[in-house]
Amino acid sequence: MLSVHRDNSCEQDYTLTRRGCDTIPSTSLDQTLIERIAELKEEQNAVILAHNYQVPAVQEAADLVGDSLELARAAATIDTDVIVFCGVDFMAETAAILSPEKTVLLPAIDACCPMAEMVTAGEVRVLRERFPEAAVVAYVNTSAAVKAESDICCTSANAVAVVESLAAEQVIFLPDRNLGRYVARFTKKKILPWEGYCIVHDRMTADEVTAARRAHPGAEVLVHPECPPGVIDLADHVFSTSGMVRHACASPGREFVIGTEVGLLHQLEKRCPRKMFYPLSSRAVCVNMKKTGLPEVLAALEHLEPRVLVPEDIAARARVAIERMLNLP
Repeated sequence: MLSVHRDNSCEQDYTLTRRGCDTIPSTSLDQTLIERIAELKEEQNAVILAHNYQVPAVQEAADLVGDSLELARAAATIDTDVIVFCGVDFMAETAAILSPEKTVLLPAIDACCPMAEMVTAGEVRVLRERFPEAAVVAYVNTSAAVKAESDICCTSANAVAVVESLAAEQVIFLPDRNLGRYVARFTKKKILPWEGYCIVHDRMTADEVTAARRAHPGAEVLVHPECPPGVIDLADHVFSTSGMVRHACASPGREFVIGTEVGLLHQLEKRCPRKMFYPLSSRAVCVNMKKTGLPEVLAALEHLEPRVLVPEDIAARARVAIERMLNLP
């Protein structure tokens, strides 16, 4: 296991009650805000992209809700002047890298990703010196500077395919140790995982899976590959967030235990209204994903701030790694 650079600057915690929603900061669907946002979107030729973990009001206001891969593809191809990215910092950076001619806004400029801060560009350069024959795969949950030092990016939806696409037999996988270990199950390549992790998924436990099966004996257990190996071993299926939505809608099952951040429950309940969904963990809240509300979206559109800019020397190299991922079949 490769060592970790740890930064707690954006790590915070929430504990959930009831169905995982009581302590999430909420924004009501204020019709006046919705109408004003719609007007400004048209005036600014803007689009709102939102991650599946955003609060329900923001998801409802968005033009596209999805996982990191879907949102990256949209940022690269959508015909618009302004992108309002409702997520965390690395996501908006990725959009700015892929669409340098567009104005990319991050409504909550302090919405960071603790896992992305667990590895630095300098550490990647050291790893390359230590393992010169290895390819470097950077999860999209990394800074632009780290992507710029990497060979190719991946998301939780395509990580196995990305690793298998490489000629190298040794792969430095960063920063998520759990996703790296998951990928190692499906490849003969030697995976060298960095010792980083998602503070939401890493705290999920096998005991919680066992308890959820007792409480909901007929439910399928769906978990995210950022979960620890013990959780993955007990799950019925492992998916990215959008993969969970697609599976739940297509499955004949009626009940599902969801092992990821609770924001996904909104999309699941919206798209599969006749099915029941239960959060695996009472602690599965990313506070940074909850920093964006409708007032922040409105302010971003009104002022075209806060804008995310990536220095071109970094963006040009990071773009290569991201586009290699996007160009895979």
